[in-house]
Amino acid sequence: MKRLLVPSAACAALLVSAVAVAGPAAAGGGGTPTAGPPTTVASGFVAPLSLEIDSGRVAYLSQNFTGQLTRVARDGTVTELASAPGQEISAVSTRDGVVYYAQVAMDHSAAALMAVPAAGGAPTQVADLFAYESTANPDSGQSYGFQGLPAECAAQFPPPGGMVTPPEYTGIVDTHPYASLALNNAVFVADAGMNAVLRVGYDGAVSTVAVLPAQPAITATAEFLATVGLPACAAGYDYITEAVPTDVEIGPDGWLYVTTLPGGPEDPSFGARGSVYKVNQKSGEVRLLATGFVGATGLAVSPAGNVYVAELFGGPTGGGQISALWKGSTTPTPLTQVPSPAAIEVRSNRLFVTTDALSETGGASLSLIEVAGAK
Repeated sequence: MKRLLVPSAACAALLVSAVAVAGPAAAGGGGTPTAGPPTTVASGFVAPLSLEIDSGRVAYLSQNFTGQLTRVARDGTVTELASAPGQEISAVSTRDGVVYYAQVAMDHSAAALMAVPAAGGAPTQVADLFAYESTANPDSGQSYGFQGLPAECAAQFPPPGGMVTPPEYTGIVDTHPYASLALNNAVFVADAGMNAVLRVGYDGAVSTVAVLPAQPAITATAEFLATVGLPACAAGYDYITEAVPTDVEIGPDGWLYVTTLPGGPEDPSFGARGSVYKVNQKSGEVRLLATGFVGATGLAVSPAGNVYVAELFGGPTGGGQISALWKGSTTPTPLTQVPSPAAIEVRSNRLFVTTDALSETGGASLSLIEVAGAK
């Protein structure tokens, strides 16, 4: 997920009042879906960017920047399940009383899929994701960066390293597991460094399901280049950004649903470019379902096929919103404004959302939103 063009706060988040808006009359099988005001289930979290809700409505969430895996009981009681001081914990999912999560070095020099009993116990490693990326590098055949930039202009760019990529490049060795989905046959991982969806068998075998396609080019402006400290000679040239997967869920049609950030600016400075893709978990076929999101960091799919997307920077003021793709629609419908939503899950007619998710001082919450009129 190393990207050259990242002027917004989403860079830090990924690297390292509810206003109901009517949906279409046919959504959810009739009626006009509406969202009630969010209520707080628990609070005091730091960067809860991944979330899972089990069948008993027990929540498991990551506190990414503090390296904590947290369980929240239905009564709001908070328990620490695992910790990795100095590292990032992300990509939380559950199956059969086991919680799966990723443990990642802050510089992305190591990443592993881990497992811990939901009732508590010692974590164990399921698979070494960095080792797989180092060998396979799934997006090594994708081209990113400036297109047709003259050599004399490219020579003026800062040397690559850290978050700085070359002016033009192919997929680099970088792993950042951001979300996971534990199914009967495997754990599927949305990796924001590999720009891919992985299949991890319960025996630890890792394979690539699909690489998300490079995003449509944006044209660099002089103003933007000045803002991010890049040479003005690149103005007017197209830049192809990476697709950065941020969540993966299963739909009632058996396909995987994946949210992506568009790489580069995650705010709307170059348009609402976040997307939702469908991925066939067997064939690897990738289909674009919808685009037009701002900071699409999580999604949930209801049994009826409605898709809810957390837009970290969405809404009229850019403060955050939940949007819906009602079954059969490819156009996002704003549902409710919430502050900086990052992760989202749906159970019956309830949305569980982490809000104020960019807070680095314990100001984030797990919130519950009732949705009426949608299944």
